Amino acid sequence: MPSATQVKSSRLSSPPVNLRNPSVFLDLDGVLAPLAPTPDAVVPTAERTRVLSELRVRLNERVAVISGRTLNEIDRITDGSACAASGIHGLEWRRPDGSLLRATADPAIPLVIQALMDFAADHPGVLVEDKGLSAGLHYRQAPEAGAAALGLARQLAAETGLELQPGSMVLELKTPGSNKGLALSRFMTEAPFHDTLPIMVGDDLTDEYGFEAAQRLGGFGVLVGPERTTAAQYRLDDVPAVLSWLEQLGHGA
Repeated sequence: MPSATQVKSSRLSSPPVNLRNPSVFLDLDGVLAPLAPTPDAVVPTAERTRVLSELRVRLNERVAVISGRTLNEIDRITDGSACAASGIHGLEWRRPDGSLLRATADPAIPLVIQALMDFAADHPGVLVEDKGLSAGLHYRQAPEAGAAALGLARQLAAETGLELQPGSMVLELKTPGSNKGLALSRFMTEAPFHDTLPIMVGDDLTDEYGFEAAQRLGGFGVLVGPERTTAAQYRLDDVPAVLSWLEQLGHGA
């Protein structure tokens, strides 16, 4: 995991809204949308779509979603209001103009998906998500399976060389080569993000890479949710607090 200096988030205040030339990078689940029992249970909302659309206008398209979800899922949940986006922890990457970069899937992915499917068949409530470039094992509906799922995921990672990416009640085995920090850094090399203030907003351990990248590039991270040790410099309580902050951000920026 990331290694920058981390602090207990109880020391962190809400992020400022009066910022010069901000670029905003947003995780999806737990940040723009509440966590749900299954991935498909997260649906578009009129409020989220409006907030993102208006923010893009105010910030001259300097808004991107960086998520573990696929780009197709990002588009579904944001109702197409996120033009710039990076999916599967940076393995898919789309510019504001719609041009797309996508990694090549590791050949071990199909074998891992089958192994996870076999595990899920023996553990009711466990779900397998095939993202093409990665495979996710969701156990939110079967928390008692968490220890066995982690053991299997570690074994598969060791056998295949895939990267194990733990998340909130999910274990993901993904094609190596990217993370949310690298995705943010790539955005910051190109217009309209170049030479602006990067802000990463996230809730999960996978977002720590983004927090650190934003800080290295002169910006900061915003942790969403309960207090914990983090590289973020600010904190917001929950999804409604994020949407409220985004509504205030960028006026006069």
